[in-house]
Amino acid sequence: MLNRLLSGDYPRSKVLAVILVTLLLGLAFAPFLFPGVKALSVAAKVLIFVVLVASFDLLLGYTGIVSFAHTMFFGIGAYGIAVATTRLGPTWTALGVGVGGALLLSLLLSLAVGLFSLRVRAIFFAMITLAVAAAFQTLASQLSDITGGEDGLTFKVPEILSPSFEPFDDPFLGVTIDGRLICYYLLFVTAVALVLALLRIVNSPFGRVLQAIRENEFRAEAIGYRVVVYRTTSSVLSALFATMAGAMLALWLRYNGPDTSLSFEIMMDCLLIVVIGGMGTIYGSAIGAVLFLVAQSYLQDLLRLGHEATSGLPWLSALLSPDRWLLWLGVLFVLSVYYFPTGVVGRLRAAAARKAG
Repeated sequence: MLNRLLSGDYPRSKVLAVILVTLLLGLAFAPFLFPGVKALSVAAKVLIFVVLVASFDLLLGYTGIVSFAHTMFFGIGAYGIAVATTRLGPTWTALGVGVGGALLLSLLLSLAVGLFSLRVRAIFFAMITLAVAAAFQTLASQLSDITGGEDGLTFKVPEILSPSFEPFDDPFLGVTIDGRLICYYLLFVTAVALVLALLRIVNSPFGRVLQAIRENEFRAEAIGYRVVVYRTTSSVLSALFATMAGAMLALWLRYNGPDTSLSFEIMMDCLLIVVIGGMGTIYGSAIGAVLFLVAQSYLQDLLRLGHEATSGLPWLSALLSPDRWLLWLGVLFVLSVYYFPTGVVGRLRAAAARKAG
C-alpha cells in the first residue's frame, strides 16, 4: 500500500524519513500542537507552498525548464475562486466553477506558452515567460470590473468553511472546532493528495523521460522521444498543479489581489525553496517550504528577543535588530546553499548512500 502511494520513491535515508514523517504529523496536528492564529496561518501557507513549489520542481528539477510564469498560474487559480464566489455567491457550486474555469484557462495558456516558446532555448524561454507573467499581472490590475483591480476581491466562502461556523459548543483538546479549522484540514487533505499525485507522475515512465530530457535533450531526441511534446506536457501539468495551489490560497485568505498571488516575490520564494529543499526531489518542496516559511514568519520574533537580550552591547543589539530580518534570512540562505549544494534532501540521500556503500 505504501509503495503504491509513494510510487516506489522512498526517502532512501533514515534521517530524511524521520524528518518527513515529523513534518507530516506536525502539519496534521498543527492546530492542536501550535494553537494560535499566526501558527495556523503559517501551517496553511506551508501546505499551499508545498504544492506550488512541488509543481515548480516538476518543471525546473525534473525537466530542466526555467520558467518565470509559474506564479501566473498560481494567480489564475486564486482569481478563479475569487471571481466565481463574488459573482455566484458563497456556494460549493461557485467553488467548483471557479476551480474548473481556472484549470481550463491555465490549460490553454500553458499549452500556448509551451507550444510557442518551448522551442526557444534556455535563457530566451525564461525571458519570454517573465514577459508573459508581467503582462498578466498588469492585466489583472487593470481589469477592475472582473478582478477588483489593485484592491483585489474580498469574498465569502461556504458557511462550513467560515470562522463563524462552530458546530460544537465545547472545545476539543483545548481548540475550538470552527470553519477555519475545517478549511485547514480541507487544505491538508488536498495538499497530501496533490503531492502524492506528483510523486506518481515523476516516478512513472513519463517522469523518467523528463529526467532524460533534463540530462541530455539531444540524446533523448535521438533515441526517439518527441522532446517538445514531453516538455509541453510537463509545462501543462505543472501549471495545473500551480492553479490548484492558487485556489487553496484564495480559499484560505478569502481574498485575492495582484500582490497576493501574482507578485514576482512569490516566484523568487519558489526558487529559493526549491534550492533549499533540493531540485528534482518532490520531498524537497515540503522540507524547503517549512524551513523557509518558518524562518520568514518567526525570524523577526527571534531577532527581537536577541535585540532585547543584548541591549547592553549596542553593536550586537543593532545587528540583531528585527528590521534586519531580511539580511539574516539572506545569510541563512547563503549558508544553506554552501553546506547543502544539492539541497537538504540531496545531502541526506548522499550521506545515506555513502554509509550503505
